[in-house]
Amino acid sequence: MKKIMILGAGIYQVPLIKTARRMGLYTIVVSIPGNYPGFELADKVYYENTVDADKILEIAKEENIDGIITTGTDVAVITIGRVCDELGLCGLSYEAACIAVDKMLMKTKYEEYGVRTARFRQVSFEEDLKSRIEGLNFPLIFKSVDSSGSRGIIRVDSYDEFEEASAYVKDNTRKDYFLIEEFIEGEEFGAQAFVSGGEVRFILPHGDYVFHGDTGVPIGHFAPYELSPEVIEDAKEQLRGAVKAMKLDNCAINADFILKDDKTYVLELGGRCGATELAELTAIYYGFDYYEKILLTALGNDPDFDISGPFTPNASHLLMSKKDGVIEVQEDLNAPDENIVEVQFDYKPGDEVHAFRVGPHRIGHIITKGATLQEAQDLLFHAMDHIRIDVK
Repeated sequence: MKKIMILGAGIYQVPLIKTARRMGLYTIVVSIPGNYPGFELADKVYYENTVDADKILEIAKEENIDGIITTGTDVAVITIGRVCDELGLCGLSYEAACIAVDKMLMKTKYEEYGVRTARFRQVSFEEDLKSRIEGLNFPLIFKSVDSSGSRGIIRVDSYDEFEEASAYVKDNTRKDYFLIEEFIEGEEFGAQAFVSGGEVRFILPHGDYVFHGDTGVPIGHFAPYELSPEVIEDAKEQLRGAVKAMKLDNCAINADFILKDDKTYVLELGGRCGATELAELTAIYYGFDYYEKILLTALGNDPDFDISGPFTPNASHLLMSKKDGVIEVQEDLNAPDENIVEVQFDYKPGDEVHAFRVGPHRIGHIITKGATLQEAQDLLFHAMDHIRIDVK
């Protein structure tokens, strides 16, 4: 029986673990201790920090694993690269992983390879920020270079906000420097893609529903993303350039873009599948099991990506709370409908939840599909109106 090591036991790793079990794989799940749903699904559990590459490598050698993977998080990507290099496993390299989890390295590579991106500066917490950003225009974005889930990212509109913004970033980074870049006023969208054997196998642009707090946080997605062929091709060209710049290979890709004046600017690429039901979006749209193909690649296989159609429009959205508190009532009041793909609650009545600010504050999700994108989106918001969650 092939052994697959899955880093993380949270809500976004659960479908990956379930798929691995269905494929007959022996699942070894690694995560820090906590109330994570993936633990009870695993064949074997190690309670370790997934950023501890030395320890994970030691376990991987002892278990003689055949592959290592995660989804929905950047936290474990460097560890995956290290283990793949050391054990000769199929996955992104350690060099690529280091670029993928450091926004500063990533932006530097984009600049070097001519990938269209916002102008930026690397700054330390101790230096004079005003002098360092000379030449950049407001509004700005202050970014931790090593965080995920929209943590450590904040918009800044004036010098008066520098002190508070830099303190926020400092609280959300392990580095002594951070990134300041120009905020591009435009439309946020993204893409899911996959690269193996040095070839980008598919690129699926998708639209984003965005929560606007300290910065834009994706809270849902839809496909297809209806843009002109010229704009779609430009987005694909920028993504291929970014993949080359970052030396990504044998991995899923989550891309974040901004569209301004019909030109795509690359915000960042992750060397793993996106969170917020993006694997499900890809699977429904193309009609294949995306988690299975991610796992097959990690095991050294070359899965077929049939993207010839027919395509199924679909949409998804997080369920969220507007305030901190305890869930008192939680009900799905929708009538049965084959086009409501899934309604999932992450918590149960009596559990404490947070007012939504960043991705990890989600309390569930809903996914719909339709014959057209409009049908899928109309059903999505109709179904959301028939989900009752009372938080007090």
